[in-house]
Amino acid sequence: MKYRGSCHCGKIAFEVEGTLEQVMECNCSLCSRRGYMLWFVPREQFKLSTPESGLSTYRFNRMHIAHHFCANCGCAPFGEATDPRGKAMAAVNVRCLEDVPLDGLKILKVDGKTF
Repeated sequence: MKYRGSCHCGKIAFEVEGTLEQVMECNCSLCSRRGYMLWFVPREQFKLSTPESGLSTYRFNRMHIAHHFCANCGCAPFGEATDPRGKAMAAVNVRCLEDVPLDGLKILKVDGKTF
């Protein structure tokens, strides 16, 4: 299935394709404050519809994930990283996808606070 998503103001927009069944909810300081519900997909299944120049990026801790956000509205719709096998991945904040009922998703709780 193909999904469309964006930040609040629309300066960051994207499409992502895949089967959305499970999301990750991490308790680290960033994810818990931002309320992330992340869906990880191979990067080739994610397509940015707006210019990359609209992205601001934040990295912290081990600096592995590029957490992208909109400098205009502050919304953080996705991030990018490499999985342990070296494959490029997109971490999509499903709260930024259009028309996705969150209550039907399986939530995998991750303890990022102790990493």
